[in-house]
Parts: sequence; C-alpha cells; structure tokens
Amino acid sequence: MKATLGIRGTIEYTAPEYGLGSEVSTHGDVYSYGSLLLEMMTRKKPTDLMFEGDLNLHNFARMALPNREMEIVDPILINEEVTAPNNHRMMSQARNNMKKECLISMVRIGVACSMESPQDRMSITHITSELQSHA
Repeated sequence: MKATLGIRGTIEYTAPEYGLGSEVSTHGDVYSYGSLLLEMMTRKKPTDLMFEGDLNLHNFARMALPNREMEIVDPILINEEVTAPNNHRMMSQARNNMKKECLISMVRIGVACSMESPQDRMSITHITSELQSHA
C-alpha cells in the first residue's frame, strides 16, 4: 500500500505538477523560489486582484521580457539611489547601473524558475551561477 502525503504550503507557491499528483522534487522548490522572487521584485502577490483569467504573476512578468523588466519592478527598489563615497558621480552611475542589471536579472530568473512545466524551469545550479554573476 502506497502512503500519500497532502501537499503542504501556500497554494500560490505550490508547483502546478503537485496538483496532478507528481512527487515532491527540487523542480517544485525552484517553482516556489521563482514565484517568491517575482513577488519580491514586483510587490504583487500571486493572489492580486489584477490577476484574472490567464493573467497570473508569472505571465505578468513574462510579458515584460526582454526589455521592459524595469516597468514592473517595485518602484521602492528603483528609487533608492546608490551613492559612491564623496558623491563621485561616475562611481554612483556605475553602481546604479549594476543595481538595475541585478533587478532585471532577478525578474528574468523569477520567470525562468516559475515556468509551468518542470522541465522548462531553470536548474538550481544555473540559478546560483546567475545570482553570483550579479553579486
């Protein structure tokens, strides 16, 4: 006799395949991570009232790819300017550009991690590599 466990966790972050009876896997963890990352970047919950029909947090962010990611990033994350010591303008501009590239990368990673199909999701190794490249 096979024992089954109920899926635990918040439904918004639960991978779609779990609803179809798939076994718990790292692919599901990646999905949850991607959903959480998109929520942090956009300041929108997967249950936001704006998401109706086929529009969900993943599709909302995916529509911003490849060149409009900053349009969906939470303004609070954008508005804080990074200043360099002694207000050195070129260093400040470079740091703000790095910050922008980091935010864009995080949106892209969130989308890649929250793909509906487990096979289409970014691997944990690739996620780590991408995050470290912007550190």
